[in-house]
Amino acid sequence: MVMTQRIAVLGATGSIGDSTLAILAAQPQHYDVYALSGYHRLDKLFALCKQFLPKRVSVPTAAVDDFAQRLSAAGLNIEVVGGAAGLIDIATDSQTDTVVAAIVGAAGLPSTLAAARAGKRILLANKEALVMAGQVMISAVKTHHAILLPIDSEHNAIFQCLPSAIQQDNTQIHQSDHGVRKLWLTASGGPFLQQSFAQMQQASVTEAVKHPNWSMGQKISVDSATMMNKGLELIEACHLFDLPENKINVVIHPQSIIHSMVEYSDGSFLAQLGSPDMKTPIAHALSYPNRIDSGSQPLDLFALSGLEFIKPDLQKFACLHLARQAMQAGTQATIVLNAANEIAVAAFLEGKIRLTDIAVLNEQALNEIQVPLLNETADIDEILAIDKIARRHTNEFVAKMT
Repeated sequence: MVMTQRIAVLGATGSIGDSTLAILAAQPQHYDVYALSGYHRLDKLFALCKQFLPKRVSVPTAAVDDFAQRLSAAGLNIEVVGGAAGLIDIATDSQTDTVVAAIVGAAGLPSTLAAARAGKRILLANKEALVMAGQVMISAVKTHHAILLPIDSEHNAIFQCLPSAIQQDNTQIHQSDHGVRKLWLTASGGPFLQQSFAQMQQASVTEAVKHPNWSMGQKISVDSATMMNKGLELIEACHLFDLPENKINVVIHPQSIIHSMVEYSDGSFLAQLGSPDMKTPIAHALSYPNRIDSGSQPLDLFALSGLEFIKPDLQKFACLHLARQAMQAGTQATIVLNAANEIAVAAFLEGKIRLTDIAVLNEQALNEIQVPLLNETADIDEILAIDKIARRHTNEFVAKMT
């Protein structure tokens, strides 16, 4: 008899949450929605509570009482918790089997790390958890026998193309008999691939968030437009697969059909193909090592007119180069880069700076912000302290720029 897996979806109102819950709704015999969380879109979260009837829900601290009253008035007996502590409580709950870590940005780090330390099965969409605290996260996963499964389409593709021994233990990637030479992360190139740098300078918010292939939130859409998203994914891949950045290549593949590749020493390239639909990697991770129907549109090979591969222009997409520099410099630099980028993207979305100013601010942050040194045993408070310093200084840079 197959046991029902109890799922906590942290970041349930975002695009990853939408895809995850669509799969869970179609597979009630396998999955139970045990807990949900949301932050901005509480009306949507309330509707999800009515649909899925979770046992627990987390909202911002200030909204706990109102949300609890709203649920009670609707006759729903759901426990409401609040803030970062509430997210951690749900992530470590003994009734939670699997945590879908889909909170955007640094806000997702504490609960994701707590889930690792509680030995949970973690479906990771929050790349910042590894960008900011890669060594700490991976160490916690191994020490507490947690299971970490990537659901970013690129990292999930690489995971699927690796031997099972490496899937179970990433340090096995260094064994010569497995023959892994390089990893290849594919990138769509975003909405400005065919436009000049001058055109990018004039880009509006509407143009920047209009991704050609994927349906995503505003922040990640802007990151895709600057290719910072691929830079963050490169840093994440270093930690997930225990490789230095020079063993990971980035190639622009505008069709978003090949989601990433593994290059082997015998000359083979293994690639994972699929429609550009996040339900595919999420379904893989939910059911791993088995397979379930994701509900995504099957790939029609006969409809493919061609697959292109383009070398990234690092002058136009400077954020990708900055991410490599940060990874080479170490954890302090990746924390600073991530924090600066979040502030810069928010400033662009608010109309304060140009799209191309995001890379300028990120580079300024890496070059000018001084932060304390971290060692391998750094705790989350030290990491968040650096994050706070970087945000404060980047806000000052934005103020001077505007």
